[in-house]
Amino acid sequence: MIPSVPSSRSLDIYGHRGARGLFPENTIEGFRAALALGVTAFELDVGLTADGVAVLAHDLALNPAVTRDAQGRWLPGAGPLIWSMPFAGLVEYDVGRLCPGTAYDALFPAQQPVDGARIPALSAALALAGIERFVIELKTDPRFPADTASPEAMADVVLRAIDAAGVAERSILESFDWRGPRHIRRQRPDIAMAWLTRAETIRDAHIWWGGPHPSDFGGSVPRAVAAEGGGIWAPAFADLTQDLVAEAHDLGLSVVPWTVNEPADMRRVIGWGVDGLITDRPDLGMTIRAGNAVMG
Repeated sequence: MIPSVPSSRSLDIYGHRGARGLFPENTIEGFRAALALGVTAFELDVGLTADGVAVLAHDLALNPAVTRDAQGRWLPGAGPLIWSMPFAGLVEYDVGRLCPGTAYDALFPAQQPVDGARIPALSAALALAGIERFVIELKTDPRFPADTASPEAMADVVLRAIDAAGVAERSILESFDWRGPRHIRRQRPDIAMAWLTRAETIRDAHIWWGGPHPSDFGGSVPRAVAAEGGGIWAPAFADLTQDLVAEAHDLGLSVVPWTVNEPADMRRVIGWGVDGLITDRPDLGMTIRAGNAVMG
């Protein structure tokens, strides 16, 4: 039997890209619908437009699986880079529905479309009432430096946005590209930080981490995160083990895996004592959390 959440630790449930399993991802409409279900903490993705506006976007270029043009036509392939477009041009696209028949559509059969939803500015999401915590991922990729703003430039724009909204104390900034969080740590040690990992970025850590490698720390990813100043380790849940959770906790780290969507997986990692879950189905996560609280 998987044990309940340890009583000494709380468990945060973060809606991934809002609540992608239920509503269009990274949209104001999706956040509002998830808030109505009781979700109060959200993970969201940020890119930078050509005119320097921080916007909610997971992909470096417009994703044809979720994007229609101003005439309602699905993009035939990858669209233009977010970094290549002004904000005024970006908001002409509709991102409120999954393209029928695509693999992406098959992943989320419960997603409710909201036709007319647009790619919003980060400032619009930060202004929403009722959100208790934001986890903001900086979307830069060191393999393709020309496809986005620099990690430092993007981090600075995002910091200005959260300060303008007065939500710095409620925000966690994260990235697979550790140059951005490292820049923030130097500039703003008051900001909570999460260090994202997945198998690919661990394998190619010299690229993604800007120098360090797990081999510098005896092969330990938690030790590499701790060496960056600590905070939150956000690993792909498939890479996580109970021993790694324990090691991270011994180093003073919180552990918040992503993207945990199946109830059995949620119960397993909760039983290991993780501090939170990033999930496309925060409704399921909240139900399981409530059940564990009763058991505890």
